[in-house]
Amino acid sequence: MAELAMATEAAVRDIVRIELGHNAPLPSPFAEADRQQAVADLLTGNRFLPAGLPPGPYALHLCLRDGRLVLDVRDEADAPLHAYALALGPFRRLIKDYGMVIEGHEQAVVEGAADARIQAIDMGRRGLHNEAAELLRERLEGRVELDFETARRLFTLVCALHQRI
Repeated sequence: MAELAMATEAAVRDIVRIELGHNAPLPSPFAEADRQQAVADLLTGNRFLPAGLPPGPYALHLCLRDGRLVLDVRDEADAPLHAYALALGPFRRLIKDYGMVIEGHEQAVVEGAADARIQAIDMGRRGLHNEAAELLRERLEGRVELDFETARRLFTLVCALHQRI
């Protein structure tokens, strides 16, 4: 019964729509597929609980502005509730490395590389995701409660925004 109550609470206080602030195309079909998968997974299940805001569901607008990541939280009717701005400096290395891993993965697939090489690249990607997810959770601590998977997917979207600049 407690598990059902937790699942119901998470469904009420989650992200039901996500908007990315820049519409330029991503540099490759693989990067676009990565972004689409992150959005689909995020909308399927997430935990996003901003402190001091009314219960969700929420629309989340992500954009980069003046060297900062802006998480603009809105209600379901798109009325602004609160915006959080995070400096990108602590994420820059991870964003750069993630871009290189995505390029390496795409190149390996195009070249028909051995499965072992592709799996090794995927392991590196997962490691970057994990490190970035923890950093994002730390940076939002006390302001927004995120589960690990939500943080991982949001990092993918941050990278997509960064690739579009």
